[in-house]
Amino acid sequence: MEGQVWHEEEVKASAAQAWKLYGGLELAKLAEIVLNNFISRVDLLHGDGGVGTLLKLHFLPGSMGEIEYSVEKFTKIDKEKYVKETEVTEGGYMQMGCSLYRVRFEITEKEKDCCIIKSTIEYKFKPEAAVDPSVISIQPFQLLAQAANNYLINKSITNPN
Repeated sequence: MEGQVWHEEEVKASAAQAWKLYGGLELAKLAEIVLNNFISRVDLLHGDGGVGTLLKLHFLPGSMGEIEYSVEKFTKIDKEKYVKETEVTEGGYMQMGCSLYRVRFEITEKEKDCCIIKSTIEYKFKPEAAVDPSVISIQPFQLLAQAANNYLINKSITNPN
């Protein structure tokens, strides 16, 4: 079983400003604050924010069932097209039976000081996985985009939870 879910958020900042937040490690810092209802901390395991960077997300007990952590690898960063992709390589949805869990962020200029952040999750479950695909939720990335909008407008973080 495979599929994708996505969310688009209009952000009151230029695509270049949004990319500064989304294109490297800053987004992980924002996620640690905004998604604190299920992420306890994010560790940089390897890299500087470029392709090959590895992050370990630690989940609060019970927030992801029995899953304690997820390791994500930055697999694509296109600074001209403002596209970033990450894939879970260990833990997380891999433990639930996914053979692929990829997140893509695409930032598109709408106007001078307005852009669209599109967050897409692509997933594939192994044939033997007995998992309801509704466990795949775009909501954390929707909350992250809303917080990014707030941050880019106010230069401060407001948790939308």
